[in-house]
Amino acid sequence: MAKKKVAQVSLISENPEIENPRLTKLIIRNYRCIGSTPVELELDEIVVLVGANNVGKSSILKAYELAMSQGSKNADLKIEDFPNNVIDTENLPEIELHTIVYDNTPGDRWIQTLENGEMLVRERWIWEAPGKPKREGFDVSEGDWSENVPWGAPNVANTRRPEPHKVDAFDSPEEQAKAIKALLMQALNERVKNLKNGSEEADGEENDYQKLLTKVKELQTKIVSEAQEQIDAVNSELTDVVEKIFPNYKIDFDAKPEDDLDKTINLFKADTQLLMGPNDGYLSTVDRQGSGARRTLLWTAIKFISENNEKAKSDTAIKRPHLLLIDEPEICLHPTAIREACNVLYDLPNSGKWQVMVTTHSPIFIDFSKDNTTIIKVEKTSTGEITGTTVFRPEKAKLDDDDKKNLKLLNICDPYVAEFFFGGKVIVVEGDTEYTAFSYIKNRKPEQYKDVHIIRARGKATIVSLVKVLNHFGSQYSVLHDSDSPRIITKTGREMANPAWGNNRNILAAVQAKTADTSVRLLASLPNFEEAYFGEEIDSEKPYNALRTLESDEEKFNNVETLLQSLIDHSLPTAINCTEWNTIEELEEQLNGVLV
Repeated sequence: MAKKKVAQVSLISENPEIENPRLTKLIIRNYRCIGSTPVELELDEIVVLVGANNVGKSSILKAYELAMSQGSKNADLKIEDFPNNVIDTENLPEIELHTIVYDNTPGDRWIQTLENGEMLVRERWIWEAPGKPKREGFDVSEGDWSENVPWGAPNVANTRRPEPHKVDAFDSPEEQAKAIKALLMQALNERVKNLKNGSEEADGEENDYQKLLTKVKELQTKIVSEAQEQIDAVNSELTDVVEKIFPNYKIDFDAKPEDDLDKTINLFKADTQLLMGPNDGYLSTVDRQGSGARRTLLWTAIKFISENNEKAKSDTAIKRPHLLLIDEPEICLHPTAIREACNVLYDLPNSGKWQVMVTTHSPIFIDFSKDNTTIIKVEKTSTGEITGTTVFRPEKAKLDDDDKKNLKLLNICDPYVAEFFFGGKVIVVEGDTEYTAFSYIKNRKPEQYKDVHIIRARGKATIVSLVKVLNHFGSQYSVLHDSDSPRIITKTGREMANPAWGNNRNILAAVQAKTADTSVRLLASLPNFEEAYFGEEIDSEKPYNALRTLESDEEKFNNVETLLQSLIDHSLPTAINCTEWNTIEELEEQLNGVLV
């Protein structure tokens, strides 16, 4: 019985002015350590997975690769990929992908119109046994999954989905070298294909690659023509033998000298070498380099591809985008190389050809100021279930240009500011003195305060920006800032309104914008931290003086510790010379009570 043909519809619209489809969500069930409770991931140009060790971050990377790889061996599962190495027919491995489309290319039956007007298409892959998956589409008209699928055969859909490039954390030197060479060869081959499909020279003549194909065609045709007598003799002899067994059958050998000419030409050796070493020294193969050198070379290769894709953009360029899946990119890199790696990752999507998903244990890889980043926290619950929670997305945090500037500067001053995404109780403080004092107490009593993260804002305006991020983060946090005074006396003796006091309103407005389920405590030192807890305002070496005081004065140590505890536990009373406030009038009243 003839196999039924599957209708093939391009994932890309025939109208070039219509935006390409956008991957928006990935849902994973019953895969490796992920159980029947689904892990749902919102997708973006850059997705950063954070979380403790052994909670399933690497499995999420692999699952994303599986969804992008149907039809290749990379989509096959082994029995070890099934939960507990057991095939449970009620809980089979399943990956679901949501795609936003901008016209009806897959057909109306597959399109669900969302409240915001966007059109959603859902697909899923199910593995009933080790090996290849079964792909299904959600039929909106039937309200159920169907064995028929949008966009037809997987090779048709995959040509327009991101092509995955997965780099594991602990690949062998040989595997890392292979991955680097594959990326470079892919860039070279794309250039060759662009030449193949490229325009003619200015004078109307063929370009060099097209001339080469013409010459090969002429040569192949000539060779086949000269050998036609021998070919006919072989055909006749084979036909005589076969016809005795299958009457009226004949053999016809066709060399097809004019078909797929570009496939007959390989411009590069199959066993390409990539060498590395000092300018005036010995160059050895990449697999013999140190781990840091190999990882750095990987970034160099990725950057090369990104920049050259940007330069080579044209109507004839290859349109399939790329998906970089990389496990712990900070491994084996020097601190300066880590920062450069972060910059490369965030710049990759600018070419319009890349999406990136990384797992990381380094806060350096989190940049709040970017518009194209989603941060997802992966955790293991007390019952052993794996959860994935989107904890940050810039457009939902509603950061304005000033916020992005503040956070960018803070990232430069303190690249570890994003540590709170990795867990712990969060306290935002205004300046270096508070940060130093609380850090000293944590160092004195590490077991008591090991789960506390202090964020140093370095100014009231940055407190506002951080609060917006923390509100979106959705966890309990506290803020400690100086109340300052409504008016100040300048050095020339003139009285004027204090700009620092005006920022208190902005902090209050940001805190009050929190979600209902977020617990926040807003405290102010009256009038500032140094005067409130050390008895005087110091103009220089504030952190150092705070350390010396806490070392020698037990009473002041206890007062500052009481303040720290009230920031951690919102049910505790506040410390001396500090107030919890909800209106500007209340803050001013409390300040006047201290200054009297």
